[in-house]
Amino acid sequence: MTGLPRWTMSHIGLHVVDIEAMAAFYTDVLGFRVTDRGPFRDSELLFLSRNETDHHQIVLVPGRPEGAFNIVNQISLKVGTLADLRRYHAHLVAKGADDIDPVDHGNAWSVYFRDPEGNRLEVFMDTPYYVVQPQREALDFSLDDAGVDRATRDRFGGDPSFCSVAEWRNRIFPGTVDA
Repeated sequence: MTGLPRWTMSHIGLHVVDIEAMAAFYTDVLGFRVTDRGPFRDSELLFLSRNETDHHQIVLVPGRPEGAFNIVNQISLKVGTLADLRRYHAHLVAKGADDIDPVDHGNAWSVYFRDPEGNRLEVFMDTPYYVVQPQREALDFSLDDAGVDRATRDRFGGDPSFCSVAEWRNRIFPGTVDA
């Protein structure tokens, strides 16, 4: 894979049953803005973004049959601090989001939930640690930030794979990260 151009994740498109209910969820609960909408073939596209430099980060497209299997595993949204993650968790609870599940993965602290059509979303932040994945333990927001960090180290610190993210990155991408 060396020599390939670098890329960044741009946007995701979702087939939806009820475009208005989905638009309301993504704007009201997650703070997206409708940046555009218009006809496409026999349907309509609705574009959403939270970033003023991106025309869209999510596009909603009607046409998903009622009760159809959802092939999207999850949509993950990254935040920078534990305080941000706590705010999102409280906001999701206040908005009545479905299936809210705070999780400690060791390498990330996450809050999982579902949109009105059952698509799984994740708001997460990276921890400073690596531990072999998958890992899934309950994340306890009643702990202060130091307590959350300590709980992660206590849970996963005995695992032989547990190390700093810098150490892990240097193993995967030798010479690119100061360990």
